[in-house]
Amino acid sequence: MPLPSKPELSYRVVEAPFTDMLTWVTRKMVTRPDEGAEKQLAQKVGLGSPNPAAQFILRYLRDIVTYPDLNKGWQRAAIKRGKELISNEKIDALISASPPVLANIIAHNLKDKYHLPWLADLPHLWSQNNSYPYSELRRRFDWRLEKRTFAAVDVMTTTAEPLAAKLRSLHPAKPVYAVTHGFDPDTLNLPPARLTDNFTITYTGSFAPVKREPAMLFAALQKLFTDGAMAREQVEVRCYGLPEAWVEEEAAKYNLTGVIRQCGRVSMADAQARQRDSQVLFNPKWHNPQEPGIHSMKIFEYLAARRPILATGPYSDVVDELLAETGAGVCARTVEETAQALEAMYREYLAKGEVTWRGDDAKIGRYSHRAMAGKFAEILNQLTAK
Repeated sequence: MPLPSKPELSYRVVEAPFTDMLTWVTRKMVTRPDEGAEKQLAQKVGLGSPNPAAQFILRYLRDIVTYPDLNKGWQRAAIKRGKELISNEKIDALISASPPVLANIIAHNLKDKYHLPWLADLPHLWSQNNSYPYSELRRRFDWRLEKRTFAAVDVMTTTAEPLAAKLRSLHPAKPVYAVTHGFDPDTLNLPPARLTDNFTITYTGSFAPVKREPAMLFAALQKLFTDGAMAREQVEVRCYGLPEAWVEEEAAKYNLTGVIRQCGRVSMADAQARQRDSQVLFNPKWHNPQEPGIHSMKIFEYLAARRPILATGPYSDVVDELLAETGAGVCARTVEETAQALEAMYREYLAKGEVTWRGDDAKIGRYSHRAMAGKFAEILNQLTAK
């Protein structure tokens, strides 16, 4: 697939361009990037998006058109380019990383022809994905395709042990390892950036109603302001990501208009700069007791920022384990616990002018990209030695 830009990289990238009719049609019909594609398509074909029948038709149409992957037009070009590389260069192993899940199908085809060792990395699971975007009928087809595709895989990896356990249940004959996400060691906040004068709480990412939302933080702030434990004029919550109307409504519901600022999308460099100068970093956890293996990439960016993390959510998961191990922050399961944690941080801010960073840098170093690459190298060495 063609890259969206031409970044400077320390490795060679081989592209496999293609013209995808689905993408062409979508570009013609979806003209407003900040508005949902499904809503725009419904309007184009004369179906009101609130119409349940319209939603049903569009959902199953999407299931069919995008099967097995939205980028399915890439398959033939990628397999062709893969065959050229394997035929002309010394390739010891195949690695597929998904999404897109099509990468696994392409690797399966190359494995079938050349019999090279194959490692499939699934940071997001396929048919078992915690935020599976299609219908349950489509999931059955994906489940069967996943089983057939990975029948030939040698090793599988994912980002947390709970997710690895799910993969083992579906592919019991395959070795599955957990290789946690990490951060770029070049982005470590050293020397430390100057902190904001206000008591800033920063979130970089997107919210999702019910699944990943800020209500617990908002309720705790309302309580602290009402009790007089925090001075409203000193507190600022900065949210960097696509602005959402429902977040503004939630802020108003908790009487936090003006305290909560949706700052819009910014570059990665700007987001990291705001992480580094913030007093506290906010991480709403995944609200599902059946999904304890979801980290989100931002928690690792936060580790590199070396600022105290406040994670909220009613269920214990891998984020609790990560913060307990590294000392990089606290997890709060209730509004009361969130308020207690915030008040302690705020009192320290009043006394010292900042919230002290107490993370264990040696343990945090285990989650750098270098450490992650070392784990993959160890698995690949074992695989190719066979």
